[in-house]
Amino acid sequence: MMKFLFISTFILLISVTCNAQINKEVFEFEFEGVTLNGVLNTPQEREPKGIILIVHGSGKTNAVEDEWYYDVREQFVKSGYAVYMWDKIGCGKSGGTFDYNQSVQNSADEVIAAINKIKKMNKPGSDKIGLWGISRAGWINPLVINKYRDIEFWISVSGVDGKENFKYLLKQNLRIEGLSEDSVKFLVSEWQKGVHITHTGGSFEEYVSATKNLEGNSFYKRFINNRKLTKKGYYAYQKEFMKSELDPETGLPIYIQNFDQLLSRINVPVLALFGERDMNVDWRKTLTLYKKTLGENTDLTIKTFPNCNHNLFKSNTGGFYEFEDNEMSWIRCDGFLESMNDWLSEIE
Repeated sequence: MMKFLFISTFILLISVTCNAQINKEVFEFEFEGVTLNGVLNTPQEREPKGIILIVHGSGKTNAVEDEWYYDVREQFVKSGYAVYMWDKIGCGKSGGTFDYNQSVQNSADEVIAAINKIKKMNKPGSDKIGLWGISRAGWINPLVINKYRDIEFWISVSGVDGKENFKYLLKQNLRIEGLSEDSVKFLVSEWQKGVHITHTGGSFEEYVSATKNLEGNSFYKRFINNRKLTKKGYYAYQKEFMKSELDPETGLPIYIQNFDQLLSRINVPVLALFGERDMNVDWRKTLTLYKKTLGENTDLTIKTFPNCNHNLFKSNTGGFYEFEDNEMSWIRCDGFLESMNDWLSEIE
């Protein structure tokens, strides 16, 4: 249960149906003794210019079977690149047991394991590896680039800063739900108190007392799938959570220490794409951080899309449940796919 309380960006992942076909090859690799199942898409009748790896955001995946990001992958293939995407441990046809709390550092090692297998197999285009990632991948891919040192470029979609973003998600979505500013402030403060109590070794009873209004809020209950927090679950999570560090200024959990320095060491071309109605991640903070850090040593291109949500689909509010509740059509932001194609052409 506690894994839902301090959640990093949880995103709604959907497949986009397309009529065109692209070459597919099942391609597996080993990571920590587990076989991960993936799909490699390649252009027809031409040598790929390189291979782009799709790095997922938070949560379980069924990406291979359900053709996640088909429109994105199709666009890359049309641009002359091969694309590789796989399911996380314990998801789809990948082996092992899914761990929602897998660290971003471990996820980065997983990406590197995929790259090493691609290189070892000498797949066409493997001499030029690029990364595409959404949301949580905004932590993973910088780690990969700093650790692997043989990445050609990075496309960041709805990227993150170095700290927990659930406070922003909660605040924005409570507003969309129609709560008054006073009520929003009160409920967000309860969440913050819960973080502090858990991190400082507070008791289960103390936590429950401090967050009783938040726990009763309809949006929050829906977000955590109406799961009831247990004393056993609380203390199990607390044991691990106390090992993390909180930012002294904001009180938010830090996902990557010295994240700004990590970004500053990146010197490959970066394309950063943001939806201006992103109510999951504070995209303005990330944009400012990217300009401050990535802009120092690399070729940084930033593009924002009005009326678009966290997943870069046209949106009215950007609310977490907007599409589900209103039966809206999943329509990509104007120019989203084209911007990636144009940028890839520019950096070749």
